[in-house]
Amino acid sequence: MNLFDHLRLIGDIARLPRARLRFDAALNPALIQRTHALFTMPHPRYRLVRHKTLGIALIDLRAYASGADYLHALRHKDNAGYQSRRARRRGYSVEEIDRNDYVDDIHRINTSLAERQGRPMDPAYADKIERYFAVDSFRYFGVLDRDRRLAAYCDVGIYGDFAATDRLLGYKNSSGVMYLLLADIACRLIDDGRYNYFMYDTYLGAKPGLREFKKKLGFQPYVIHYSIH
Repeated sequence: MNLFDHLRLIGDIARLPRARLRFDAALNPALIQRTHALFTMPHPRYRLVRHKTLGIALIDLRAYASGADYLHALRHKDNAGYQSRRARRRGYSVEEIDRNDYVDDIHRINTSLAERQGRPMDPAYADKIERYFAVDSFRYFGVLDRDRRLAAYCDVGIYGDFAATDRLLGYKNSSGVMYLLLADIACRLIDDGRYNYFMYDTYLGAKPGLREFKKKLGFQPYVIHYSIH
């Protein structure tokens, strides 16, 4: 990155909105403490900043009166509301799942591509997990097709007044299933009424295609301050 790019990045960061996210250790003490430590550790490249604090992709769930309001705000062509409707018309639906009911489907999804976002898949994804164990403060969602086969899945951590994607994968297709999955999760979190933000990793650090995907779902980059209680 040259000097001009550095200056532009600094300017972009200075203009970002701020958000305060609160971890609640009572949900799962060991997990919450580990996750808080991970999110606030020094960044691997920029040691003067914390790991998940700059340019993190968030949806401010409080900005929407309901899940329906969120979908309406993103109703225009190619945005999440539009893509979700397309996917539902094609027979896809979202459910909370027991991953043990979809062991083979999850493995097929995990091994369906050798690369994602221009990067080789982690070799660990090639290992078939025969038994899953649910984690306290996590929820597990899947997109099912008309034949009840899993097309995509997302593990969501509930950490306090915010939720965050953990593992998120699906088959590569043009049916809008990934929009449907994340939009449906956002709707559930909004309608639940207990959460302020939904996080999906970084925004500024994402490749252009992934950044555009997040934008169409309503994610925006934030500077984050964390607390833990």
